[in-house]
Amino acid sequence: MLRFYKGSILFTVICLALGALYGWQLHGTMSGMLSVLWIVVVLSILEISLSFDNAVVNATVLQEMDEVWQRRFLTWGMVIAVFGMRIVFPLAIVAIAAGLGPVEAVKLSLNNPKEYEAIVSSAHVGIAGFGGAFLAMVGLSFFFDSDKEVHWIKGLESWLSKYSSIKALEIALLLLVIYGISLLLEPAEALTFLVAGMLGLVSFIAVEAIGTIMEMREAAHRAAGAVVRSGLGGFLYLNVLDASFSFDGVIGAFALSNNMIIIALGLSIGAMFVRSMTIMLVQKGTLAEYRFLEHGAFWAIIALGGIMLASAKFHIPEAITGLIGAAMIGLSLSWSVRWNRRHGAEAEA
Repeated sequence: MLRFYKGSILFTVICLALGALYGWQLHGTMSGMLSVLWIVVVLSILEISLSFDNAVVNATVLQEMDEVWQRRFLTWGMVIAVFGMRIVFPLAIVAIAAGLGPVEAVKLSLNNPKEYEAIVSSAHVGIAGFGGAFLAMVGLSFFFDSDKEVHWIKGLESWLSKYSSIKALEIALLLLVIYGISLLLEPAEALTFLVAGMLGLVSFIAVEAIGTIMEMREAAHRAAGAVVRSGLGGFLYLNVLDASFSFDGVIGAFALSNNMIIIALGLSIGAMFVRSMTIMLVQKGTLAEYRFLEHGAFWAIIALGGIMLASAKFHIPEAITGLIGAAMIGLSLSWSVRWNRRHGAEAEA
């Protein structure tokens, strides 16, 4: 077990050392340094608790990809996740919203963190619309599948599978939810929310289209040794998915600190542990061993998508989001263990 987390532990030690150094430079006292380290640790725990379902879904897709694209996601994808979403993404929001250049945005984040936080937080409605729509589609597409034979919540999941033959039903349901929430918002925010939600939906369709096109090409060249699943399509899908998962963590981090460096250190530690969990799930075959685990993860994704959409109007604490995801994962794991015991006993009999 430890071998999967060696890199993450080393990365954590480096980030904590940088946090201690930065805290000392910032405050010049031991108590100030420890307060910075405490925030970094809490942020990393928050990110991990919110992202376990992300690791399960990543593993679901990665196990269908060849080893080359698996390595590319776990290396290049981590660069995108750590530096892109935790550092560049908030800076890009500030640069666009305030009409600043990249250098000015960095200076603002370091010299005026409160204004930086306010600008990033002001973009929450758009982020909620885009991320919520994309995540909701990821979850719904898993259950709206007529070929799906394994069901965890049998009544509901079998019903969704049955009516998946009605084309684009899940898209229609999601659009109705987005429209319903927009009616609760002020006109300007409602327009932003609707546009962002539609862009999230279109992004999901676009990534799926790229994956389908790549799979068609692979099928045509399979005799020449093509990969198992669309490499580029899967890579893009996973990175957009990871970005959508990151939105709530990046925004929620401002509840603990508005310092860009502290936030980046804490969330990056969490992102590295999610990577390690993903590798462990793929290499140990955990998804195959626990029959309903990925079902719990996709229900957690639907819940997270719904919470993100609702957060455009209502404040929902990050703790609730994390607890719902953990509960879904825990229940599906428990059900899987019970199923294994029952059917293992039947096989022995």
